[in-house]
Amino acid sequence: MLDEKLLEILVCPRCKGELEHRTAAGEELVCPACRLRYEVRDGIPIMLIDEAKPLDADG
Repeated sequence: MLDEKLLEILVCPRCKGELEHRTAAGEELVCPACRLRYEVRDGIPIMLIDEAKPLDADG
């Protein structure tokens, strides 16, 4: 689980927008504006645009 202070300062590397922290199907950070998901591996957010995955149609 990511630290709350870290979550407050992290932004989308593409648009610099706010991220949603989701833990339902594995921990990830989601940018609703870019419709991208950034995976969190072993407690480390992978904030590389090339590693991001598109958001599914169901959001």
